[in-house]
Amino acid sequence: MTALPLLSPADITILRQEAASAQCRMIDLLVDRHGSNVLVELSVQLQLRSATATELLSCTPDLEALRFEECLRRECVAVRDSNNQLLIAVCDPFDAHLQDWLGARILEPFQLVLTSCSDMTACLARIEEDQHLVANMIGDAQNAASTEHTEDISARRISEDASPVVKLVNSTLYDALKQNASDIHLESLANGMQIKYRVDGVLNRVGAVQGADLAEQAISRIKVMAELDIAERRVPQDGRFKANAGGREIDFRVSIMPSIHGEDAVLRVLDKEHLTQELSGLTLSSLGFDDTTRAQLRHMANEPYGMLLVTGPTGSGKTTTLYATIGETNHGLDKIVTIEDPVEYQLPGVLQIPVNEKKGLTFARGLRSILRHDPDKIMVGEIRDPETAEIAVQAALTGHLVFTTVHANNVFDVIGRFMHMGLDPYNLVAALNVIVAQRLLRINCPHCSSDIKPDAALLAESRLGDTAGYRFRAGTGCGQCRGSGYRGRRAIAEILMLNDELRELITQRAPLRTLKETAARYGFQSLRNAGMALVAAGESTLQELNRVTFVA
Repeated sequence: MTALPLLSPADITILRQEAASAQCRMIDLLVDRHGSNVLVELSVQLQLRSATATELLSCTPDLEALRFEECLRRECVAVRDSNNQLLIAVCDPFDAHLQDWLGARILEPFQLVLTSCSDMTACLARIEEDQHLVANMIGDAQNAASTEHTEDISARRISEDASPVVKLVNSTLYDALKQNASDIHLESLANGMQIKYRVDGVLNRVGAVQGADLAEQAISRIKVMAELDIAERRVPQDGRFKANAGGREIDFRVSIMPSIHGEDAVLRVLDKEHLTQELSGLTLSSLGFDDTTRAQLRHMANEPYGMLLVTGPTGSGKTTTLYATIGETNHGLDKIVTIEDPVEYQLPGVLQIPVNEKKGLTFARGLRSILRHDPDKIMVGEIRDPETAEIAVQAALTGHLVFTTVHANNVFDVIGRFMHMGLDPYNLVAALNVIVAQRLLRINCPHCSSDIKPDAALLAESRLGDTAGYRFRAGTGCGQCRGSGYRGRRAIAEILMLNDELRELITQRAPLRTLKETAARYGFQSLRNAGMALVAAGESTLQELNRVTFVA
């Protein structure tokens, strides 16, 4: 490695072009060419203060100046020294976009501080108070393969693993479980891979892996764990594997997708035991529904027959709502059978059947068998095809109460979805009792939320109408909410209760506007209005409302 020569503006321009061509940071090029001591030499040349992780951690983090999620995304951190001076630590002093953003984002004077990438990672991990093992385990890679069917991902085992690739993958899983992530995303880039977790329905970047070889080996490791073909990289693959963590067995569903830079992996976390503990005594009240919604759901769940259908995107809590509804109405007098893929939560006193398509147990075949098992109430985890839809409708028409879900944007789209499947409209409306569409809104952190005045442009974009009675609040970010400003989620819903007039309109294939106007006359409230009530009460934000619901 050579000493760093004095950099002229022309040198910096050339370096910026080379970095853009290589799709990496300029600082990475310099470290690769001149060694890690280049940071010290740079701080002298650029007349910047330098700091180690120890020095940064001796300061006080300022999450009001920069939210923690912003620090993670932009690789910087805001701290205050003993003189209360605001310091912004960066590991790439040539990132002009970052410096422009900092200048526009922070109003008070601040001093830019140069630190290494590893020190930045260590500092962010300590501030979060929940150490990211992912960042600590990234290093040089070597090929690793394992034929274990159940992986041990405890912290002790991770520290003992000899292979850096195994450490990287297992620590990624371990860290995701600690953060209660629902999904893990491993996205391949031209020069490595970035790692993201979906927490409370929002995707957050938590780390990056440098080196295309390491990224490829990490994906191969996951394929081995899920018993997929590591040689096949041109077509999507799906699989699953189990892992032990904290004394409990956790399922991971794996989706591998080819991309222009290699392959991406998404792992869905299915922690059944933890979910069972968290949702013990699950009720509709605990989900956050308003009083009217809870009363309507409870009433329809006690009907003798018909279909209660919940719709919404993946991760919107549809199955949890059905679990809560069944749990509240399960008094031991009815035979309740469910068929699910997978069984996410164990309901006491309920026969639960997992779908196994490899063995021929599909939703349709299982539902036919359930009808011969003398059930009173049936839950079908998801209607995916016309055959399952037809059997579910027939079950509802023959004296059974059917709980089920389907993917659609709102309650009115459900009707079109079933029509597209070829179901007879007369049978459909005769079977349907109620359609529920729901979403999950993140709630303002109670520890750091305060009253705010929304931006005029945001108000205009949101089309709220008269906001005289609104109390706008938002979280500023703290250790309790990990800098996001939100803590927890609540369910909102729109409910379409079918009556004779609506059934006639559906069978006549009336225009959508006519259906909506008729439903409104009977008190129908849209998802948007349900979310606006939370914003008006200061429980959520306009940004969250616009993220989750459609601005009409």
